[in-house]
Amino acid sequence: MSQSSQPASILDTGHVAFMTSGVSINVAARDAHNIPTLTRALGCRVSADRCTVTVFVAVPDAARLLDNLRINGAIAVVFSQPSTHHTIQLKGSDARVVAREPDDPVLFENFIVALAADLAHYGWMESYVRTMLSHDDENIVAVAFTPNAAFNQTPGPAAGAPLASTGTP
Repeated sequence: MSQSSQPASILDTGHVAFMTSGVSINVAARDAHNIPTLTRALGCRVSADRCTVTVFVAVPDAARLLDNLRINGAIAVVFSQPSTHHTIQLKGSDARVVAREPDDPVLFENFIVALAADLAHYGWMESYVRTMLSHDDENIVAVAFTPNAAFNQTPGPAAGAPLASTGTP
């Protein structure tokens, strides 16, 4: 596919800023019988053209999910800010394990610090968040996908509606 014929991203810069801001991230997949698997992600990276989203999961917690992604590539990822309940969901059909980038450990640390700061509103200490998300670096894998659907999942009358632009291309 030539550069000019690539589809435009369904994400704008406002969505990307939210997704990479240290929000809670859950990743779901399904098996051949539509039985779901779910795991918590440890951060997110979005490509410069906003067409590829990469989430990070720990193999010990996500082994079954990763098996399902290898079988069918179907993925759903939910990004939610605990203090506001602002939530978006992305879906894709081409999820795959990809190589990590050298700076990813810094991304994981920034994710933990930002999520812990948001959860502090509820009295959760950073040490608790670190314990909850603690994994050996060598067990963390990157899962990339092309979002082909995006939804507002913030509780309220617009929940389930296609994700609207934040006005920032």
